[in-house]
Amino acid sequence: MDYVKFGRTGLDVSRLCLGCMTFGVAERGSHAWTMSEEASRPLIKQALELGINFLDTANVYSDGTSEEIVGRAIRDFARRDEIVLATKVFNRMHPGPNGAGLSRKAIFAEIDNSLRRLGTDYVDLYQIHRWDYGTPIEETLEALHDVVKSGKARYIGASSMHAWQFSKALYTSRLNGWTEFISMQNHVNLLNREEEREMLPLCADQKIAVMPWSPLARGRLTRAWDEVTERQKTDEFGKGLYTQSVDSDRKIVEQVAAIAKARGVPQAQVALAWLVQKPGITSPIIGASKPNHLTDAVAALSLKLTADEIAAMEAPYAPHHAVGFK
Repeated sequence: MDYVKFGRTGLDVSRLCLGCMTFGVAERGSHAWTMSEEASRPLIKQALELGINFLDTANVYSDGTSEEIVGRAIRDFARRDEIVLATKVFNRMHPGPNGAGLSRKAIFAEIDNSLRRLGTDYVDLYQIHRWDYGTPIEETLEALHDVVKSGKARYIGASSMHAWQFSKALYTSRLNGWTEFISMQNHVNLLNREEEREMLPLCADQKIAVMPWSPLARGRLTRAWDEVTERQKTDEFGKGLYTQSVDSDRKIVEQVAAIAKARGVPQAQVALAWLVQKPGITSPIIGASKPNHLTDAVAALSLKLTADEIAAMEAPYAPHHAVGFK
């Protein structure tokens, strides 16, 4: 496993981040395809044994049960100081007023709830899951600064938003001497490259770590276009991500398949290799529901694509509207 500095910090993270949305009680939350704790633990252990030291979850994943499963696994399989543990805040956790968002009240309540579920006294990276249009960014940033100064988080990060919003947040933190965002978790893969226009150049300029979510496009880059999985049938959020440019998306998947066949490797390795070779990408967030998902991801780190192969996969791309945030 390769390790890299996380943006402009001294923090060392594995070149891959284990996404933990897959792990959780299926009857809770909105992800009916999640895996039980019994099925999840071997995959978390395998990831740690492969050298992945970076795990990402969120308070909202399966109504907090993802955090609980991940926390117990870390206590059983690793030393806490060896793990870079990330979680997120924003989405609704209970009905009624103040049950969601990035107000000072919500952030202070949810960091404590996450720490309780994770069974730890701090997280390494505390991220805002989305931009909160109902709360002044100054309130959010000062609250996050206070979370860091209290010792409950080591760093703070952000997730999908407009580049102007992220730039505003960075400027506001500097203006007030508050803790700054050090990372951006955004949507980047062969089927959606819109972040290359503004967000990725901004992150490169500001030395922000980039940890893309859905690097394999919810699995669409790993199989034939017409092949449908159970998750694809029930993933309500995912259904709206890849419907804008079906013809071009299909051609991209076909190019990935052709290169994978010529190389004698699974499509997942080719699609992920494209992403990790892009400048500015720190640690893609990989989901895993089978052992080979992890071994393929690690193998992708050693797969060096040629300029011609990269050009062939990128050529069919068509512009998309922003998805995954407002």
